[in-house]
Amino acid sequence: MQVGYKLAAEAFGPAELVRQAVLAEEAGFDFVEISDHYHPWLDNQGHSPFAWTVLGSIAARTSRIGLATGVTCPTVRYHPAIIAQAAATLALLSEGRFVLGVGSGERLNEHVVGPGFPDAVKPRHDLLREALEIIRLLWSGGYQSYEGKHLRLQDARVFDLPDELPLIAVAASGPESTRIAAELGDGLFATEDKPSIVRHYRDAGGTGPCYGEVPMAWAPDAHTAARAALETSRWALTGWKVMSELPNPVNFDAATATVREEDILEKFACGADPGRYVEVAQGFVDAGFDRLVMQNAGPDPDGFIDFYRRELDGRIRQLEPNRP
Repeated sequence: MQVGYKLAAEAFGPAELVRQAVLAEEAGFDFVEISDHYHPWLDNQGHSPFAWTVLGSIAARTSRIGLATGVTCPTVRYHPAIIAQAAATLALLSEGRFVLGVGSGERLNEHVVGPGFPDAVKPRHDLLREALEIIRLLWSGGYQSYEGKHLRLQDARVFDLPDELPLIAVAASGPESTRIAAELGDGLFATEDKPSIVRHYRDAGGTGPCYGEVPMAWAPDAHTAARAALETSRWALTGWKVMSELPNPVNFDAATATVREEDILEKFACGADPGRYVEVAQGFVDAGFDRLVMQNAGPDPDGFIDFYRRELDGRIRQLEPNRP
């Protein structure tokens, strides 16, 4: 079991995210994970710095903790050749501590460039397959070209490659995306504690680690924590079909207007009771995830990191799946 800390790039500026990563290393987390967005989910979150610059700064300020994107879409806003180069460079600067998390993307971030974002799921999956093939091709060394249905590469070479290539964790929520993770990735990434996600991945031949984001909101009392999560993170209750489709923060604001504090309390571990945090994490362990990402939506990141160090670290690491 490894335990990571989610850097909420939509809620904090770049310097603050680097500071939190340093604290996370000191607190004993195994890795930090950062989303790669152009927009925040909601305007009142107020931030969305360039993830790759933040990760480079974290690599320079830390020595042990792993780094991961959670996740990058390597198909529209970026060409996969750029991601292949960026990931290789970060792997070198971090001395092998980087994991490349990739996914098919959300309209929220990808529509900002000219071609827009595909309207259907299948072309998004086809794009992701081609992107992963291009990244793997470039990481094999030498000059490479590629002619796909959607993506092309012409006489490209990544000159600075690490001896040990980064692990690629592919975001998935259903059978087709889990097949992509099993066939072209080295691991799985998901945001829901559904056993079917890991089961589909394993049935498709996937043998790598499985990353799951565990929803939490720390504050001295559950009400304060839930109110903070409601203000900034209610989008997480919309489900992936909605999260991948809406184009702007204002749309997420409208789509989540009816989310209640009770809904947050049901989904998130809120407050300062360690037992509730263990309960929510156990759901991900039972679903087959072995890399747990603590995603704090509470108002006090320092308080959460200290709470994790004092109350949660040992308990979370000892969790094992409950067998029927």
